[in-house]
Amino acid sequence: MRPLITALIQQRCTASPADNLNSSIAAVEQAAAQGADLIVLQELHGSLYFCQQEQSDAFELAEPIPGPTSDRLADLAKRLEIVLVASLFEKRAAGLYHNTAVVFDRDGSLAGRYRKMHIPDDPGYYEKFYFTPGDNPFLPIETSVGKLGVLICWDQWFPEAARLMALAGAELLIYPTAIGWDPSDDAAERHRQQQAWQLVQRGHAVANGLPVLTANRVGHEADPAGGPGIDFWGGSFIAGCQGELLAEASSDKTEIITASLDLAHSEQIRRIWPFFRDRRIDHYDDLLKRFRD
Repeated sequence: MRPLITALIQQRCTASPADNLNSSIAAVEQAAAQGADLIVLQELHGSLYFCQQEQSDAFELAEPIPGPTSDRLADLAKRLEIVLVASLFEKRAAGLYHNTAVVFDRDGSLAGRYRKMHIPDDPGYYEKFYFTPGDNPFLPIETSVGKLGVLICWDQWFPEAARLMALAGAELLIYPTAIGWDPSDDAAERHRQQQAWQLVQRGHAVANGLPVLTANRVGHEADPAGGPGIDFWGGSFIAGCQGELLAEASSDKTEIITASLDLAHSEQIRRIWPFFRDRRIDHYDDLLKRFRD
């Protein structure tokens, strides 16, 4: 098996969906020119992060799939002969919207989609107003470069999601992401938050013996209601199946990072760290409870 060249696109977004899409396409073309076979875009790369407030007019940003944006991305994947993971605000039906990752194969076909399952509702991240939780199981998407365990942002904090993807045969874990700091956070708090975010995902790599690819957005985005806004912290990264960092982006720049992955290495790691063998599935029933009182 030849190495898989992967690339993550970390970009700033503007108020113009057309400009954002053109920037994403240009970056994908650049990554493909560098030899990338699998390219991942950040969460909701077509717009500013509109979830800072509850605004009913933001639903106008949503599109069906297939739709104008997904059609352009499908054509892009076909033209460049790459596998492309993109993130769209999906209009499934009137009044039914999802935060959806789509995967296009080398021939431009829609290999699959994943609708975000864990939906946050925090100050500055009012996603429950916009997104219906996904109703699809945690199953990898089969592509010409392997089985992709695609999850989205808030899913990063849940080991159950990563484990279920791994148990279903995923060969990679992929997280399009939009996460940042409140500008009022001090330097120490910013460091703790970003370290926790990276460490939990590197832990998923270790616990499941799989590489992890996380593409985050970057730059300050103002709060439309006049609040402090969000400083998206970038830091996109690619980790190997022992959690080792293979590539990491800056906290303040638009950039492309790449790494070469040997997917067969995961089997070697699982042989020396046989966590799947030693799972005590006969004692995990309480995981299906909200809390053990």
